[in-house]
Amino acid sequence: MKKAITLLMVTLFFFACKSTSSTTSTTVKSEPVANTKLDKSSQVSIKGDWTITSVTYPGSDYIKVNSFQIADSKCFVGSTWNFISNNNKGSMSLTKSDCPAFSSPIVWSINKDGVFVLKIVEAGVKSKTITQGYLLRVANQTEASFQLIDTINVGGQTKEVTYQFEKIISTKN
Repeated sequence: MKKAITLLMVTLFFFACKSTSSTTSTTVKSEPVANTKLDKSSQVSIKGDWTITSVTYPGSDYIKVNSFQIADSKCFVGSTWNFISNNNKGSMSLTKSDCPAFSSPIVWSINKDGVFVLKIVEAGVKSKTITQGYLLRVANQTEASFQLIDTINVGGQTKEVTYQFEKIISTKN
């Protein structure tokens, strides 16, 4: 019985997440996640501190993308992310000048289909009460870098927004 309840909760978690991006108006897409089994090796390799070094998408000179309903996608360049693989928690912070300051805990996972599930958690709120999140695709994963790819709708056409992550190498002895 306990296993059935746990499986049901995990399934609900994945089905409740959706990716949201916007250009001039908010475009919401909701995709069921077919595979709820976690990819532990991918999660472990993302463990640690990362920074986004670039955000690219076709038409970036003309189109603004509001990433994660927080700020313009260009504000995420230089943002820092911490991923803890044993409990799928972490944090993210925007610190770029001329952009809104933002910092938040996150809950994340990667399933066997390479889908990165992200929940941005407000301070004092339990992640299990959050029913919305973001689904991105993990690509080009190495020890030192990886990409998260979001699919957005721009004028009826599907475009990909690529967030390039680079590992922050600690200089501590």
